Amino acid sequence: MDEQLVKQCTAEAQKWLSPAFDAETQAEVKALLDNEDKTALIDAFYQNLEFGTGGLRGIMGAGTNRMNKYIVGMATQGFANYINKAFAGKKDISVVVGHDCRNNSRLFAETVADIFSANGIKVYLFESLRPTPEISFAIRQLGAQAGVNITASHNPREYNGYKAYWDDGAQVLSPHDTGIIDEVNKVSIDQVKFTPNTDLIQLIGGEMDIDYLNAVLETRIDPDVIQRQKDLCIVYSPLHGTGRVIIPAALRTWGFQNINVVKEQMVIDGNFPTVVSPNPENSEAMTMGMKLGDKLNADLVLASDPDADRLAVVCRDPKGQWCILNGNQTALMLSYYIIENKKKLGQLKGNEFMVKTIVTTETIADIAKRNNVEYRDVYTGFKWIAREIKIDEGKKKYIGGGEESFGYLPYDKVRDKDSPASICLLCEIAAWAKDNGMTLYDLLMKIYLDYGFAYQDAVSVVKPGKTGADEIKQMMEDFRNCPPKTLGGSPVVCVKDYKTLKMVANGKESSLEMPATSNVLQWFTEDGTKISVRPSGTEPKIKFYVEVKGEMGCANCYEGAVKTAKTKVDAIKKDLKL
Repeated sequence: MDEQLVKQCTAEAQKWLSPAFDAETQAEVKALLDNEDKTALIDAFYQNLEFGTGGLRGIMGAGTNRMNKYIVGMATQGFANYINKAFAGKKDISVVVGHDCRNNSRLFAETVADIFSANGIKVYLFESLRPTPEISFAIRQLGAQAGVNITASHNPREYNGYKAYWDDGAQVLSPHDTGIIDEVNKVSIDQVKFTPNTDLIQLIGGEMDIDYLNAVLETRIDPDVIQRQKDLCIVYSPLHGTGRVIIPAALRTWGFQNINVVKEQMVIDGNFPTVVSPNPENSEAMTMGMKLGDKLNADLVLASDPDADRLAVVCRDPKGQWCILNGNQTALMLSYYIIENKKKLGQLKGNEFMVKTIVTTETIADIAKRNNVEYRDVYTGFKWIAREIKIDEGKKKYIGGGEESFGYLPYDKVRDKDSPASICLLCEIAAWAKDNGMTLYDLLMKIYLDYGFAYQDAVSVVKPGKTGADEIKQMMEDFRNCPPKTLGGSPVVCVKDYKTLKMVANGKESSLEMPATSNVLQWFTEDGTKISVRPSGTEPKIKFYVEVKGEMGCANCYEGAVKTAKTKVDAIKKDLKL
């Protein structure tokens, strides 16, 4: 073990034994110092938990590299300092503060509210847990200058996080992101104003829920089809999180009458006792919903993650078995329905556009192009989709956008992933499919037959701690220095490096037009395969996204096409030593 690192972490930890920290925190730090094995001490203190462009996310506990009220406090003091500078001279500066169901989320949210108020900023604090998209909506609805949501989204139970929003309801972008980071990095614990000005804290809740539900209702495309299929049997689970507050109510306002919830998972619990991980990307999280779906012979099973920005969809295949759609398939189906049915109902005026992230399926682009709808590619993260909406606000009409990681936004009243609106629209799609003698699965097959089959896979290589971060950095350097020549037996014909904003296609170099750089590599092969590589911005892992094209002559050919595609994906993984 690096003795110098142990010495550095010990010195940092001893600062946390001062009266500036409460007795519980001091006791936790003392236990770390007294432990002969210094691994936990190093992980807790080897760095400051970085306030990145999206805020904070980390394991809860005492330490500079942990989520606790002191790290949250310093982040909020820095954010407050930046807000007061950015809006200097404005009479009534305000922020919205919300939180999810996680352990300590209410404590952290109240800490954030206290500090903002102590800095002369009015705070609209949600009375209890609410979905992330409602926080985004409330910022715009109340004309607030910024917002904070305490959530670690779909991360494991030991995590919590801090999402920073700006006045457009989106997570912060340049120049505000770096400006906030600079202010946060200047703050020491003794500068944090923890004592609130309670006159500046206003609780909000029910009235905002109604306004948000009305906004979600505007996303509805075809009310008549819902009326005809109002008894569609829907099973929904919030996975112990914030969706329980809004999503069943939203479905009712849309006109659905047969809504069934997974009661055990309606219980608010930051320990997520019924799942291994509260991530709708993991099929295990959908098990209880599918069991209830079997009991009720449901048409579809839906779930939202703890902060209700992501969603998961389960439908029946031709054998009556449950089939879990992946994030690309969900985004594909939403995009297809929005374009096809707005077109049929005369709702496309010619100024609409759709957005997807660069790692999301290219079939969405194919659908948009064929229907003469503008589409745009952006970096991973909904703040980039929100940026596109803001750029053309009042000029062009945003009609939908999504990413492969189970997030979609079908309207512009919110500027983050929105599972309540997306779930309602997916139920409308299921109703439309049923009205036309199809299931959601049948509709997916129709899309593949109309626009071409594509199969996606993702691999996450987890590398925790300092050594892991170093390994991930080295992996990206190695890929840049020695890019693959062939993948899955097909030559690499195009390389995109978003860190240098350079593209090399068939030996010719050109520039990539993007608003900023990002540590992402993409390789495109001669046979239409796309591979994207990027380190996660919120978790200790590096992600590989693979999309391969294939042949599918009929709906019954799907399983064969998947099998062939998986063989190709396995070959690509082998080439990349995954």
